[in-house]
Parts: sequence; C-alpha cells; structure tokens
Amino acid sequence: MAFIKKPAGHGKPGADGAPRPGGKFKKGGPIRKKVCRFCADKIEIDYKNLSLLRAFITERGKILSGRVTGTCAKHQRELDTAIKRARMLALIPFTVN
Repeated sequence: MAFIKKPAGHGKPGADGAPRPGGKFKKGGPIRKKVCRFCADKIEIDYKNLSLLRAFITERGKILSGRVTGTCAKHQRELDTAIKRARMLALIPFTVN
C-alpha cells in the first residue's frame, strides 16, 4: 500500500490546482489586523454619544461583534453596556420596524 504525499501549503487548492500559501491572504494582499478605535484614539465611551454608538449597531438594531468592528474585549464590554443603557432610556430603538 503506497502513501500519497500531500503538497506543501494549507487550505484548498487554488484555481490552477496549486496549493494556496499558509498565511491569511485576500485578493488585495495580506489581511491587516483591525485596531481598536477606542485604544488608538483614546475615545471615551458614553451612552449619550449617539453618533458613536450608531456606528456599532446594524440597521436592524443588533450590536456588532468585536471581530467585525475590531474593538478589544474591554471596550466591547463597555460599548455593549452603553448601547443597552441608551436603549433603556429610549435614545436608541431596540429594533427597527
């Protein structure tokens, strides 16, 4: 019984059959790591700052995850609390009809 040696590289093969490189790449080049806006710019999270909070919720009213927005875990927790507090005070709607 003969064993078939797999080609080097990870992931599914490309269009030409050659394996893709092991790093994370998209069409434009390597994927850049997202940086937390609040850490970089020293922005304070406040439930009254509606323009800031609206950037982190969808059109349907759902809170975007930290993986999507690039916020760190500490600021994501503060952001969730601020959005929920603004909802309770009727500054932001829970859902959009």
